[in-house]
Amino acid sequence: MPSWDDVVRIGSGLAEVEESTWYRTPSLKVRGKGFVRLRSEDDGLLVVLCGLDEKEALLASGDPAFSTTPHYDGHGSVLVDLDRVDPAQLAELVEEAWRIRAPAALRR
Repeated sequence: MPSWDDVVRIGSGLAEVEESTWYRTPSLKVRGKGFVRLRSEDDGLLVVLCGLDEKEALLASGDPAFSTTPHYDGHGSVLVDLDRVDPAQLAELVEEAWRIRAPAALRR
């Protein structure tokens, strides 16, 4: 079962990632732009940026690790349950979220 510390470890391997806060919760940012954050410190859910197609596919998979709320309708973010997500898939999601926010020069 991954933890926030695992998310930070994954993010630390990517260029110019910093720990910060976003909506008053722990987050990871690249050049000041957030790409993953804890939704709250109590529920173990991450808000992870993704493309709308990716969000749709994750939700359609039926995997209980992925969910959303009406608040995120139409937005490229998916909720990821740290208690249920596969660690390898979490790493892929964090890296993809970083790619969405990172400037082109960093992605090369």
